[in-house]
Amino acid sequence: MGEGAGAERIAVYDAQGRVTGAADRATVYREGLWHASAGVLVRSGDGRRVYVHRRTDSKLVFAGLHDCLAGGVVGPGETPARTAERELAEELGIVLAGGVGAQPAARVSWDGRWRGAPMRCHLFAYAVRWDGPIRHQPEEVADGWWWTDAELRAHLADPAWPFVPDTRLLVDDLLRTPS
Repeated sequence: MGEGAGAERIAVYDAQGRVTGAADRATVYREGLWHASAGVLVRSGDGRRVYVHRRTDSKLVFAGLHDCLAGGVVGPGETPARTAERELAEELGIVLAGGVGAQPAARVSWDGRWRGAPMRCHLFAYAVRWDGPIRHQPEEVADGWWWTDAELRAHLADPAWPFVPDTRLLVDDLLRTPS
């Protein structure tokens, strides 16, 4: 994420999950405004493994933490589904074609804190199956690997394991949802 990332415009939501406008990312984060993000859980074609990655240390939010969703914030006029597919292509190089889209899998609203400041986000999660190549965007993804659900759950059982907090809230729903 470059220097201008804080100036990027993103959609602003209310606490009920309705779009109310737009603001620059820096303002949203500084003032703890409700916003939305969308991410995609990538399962292997046989459904037995999920793709887990570690975010780069340069990310504005949740830097260096692990996640099982490739995703990002919803832009003005963008649907969460469109955001999810755009971010999947940007972060992991996975482009869904031929009418195959990411399927809705779970949703959560997180009213938490990040680095001492309020962070309020509606997270829309989707799922796909993929056996093709994965290409990390170097500014976003430091490393990635395939794990079984059991391996991911074993790491998540440790509350100190550095994992993105809003994703942590809905991992159980994601792992229960067939994709």
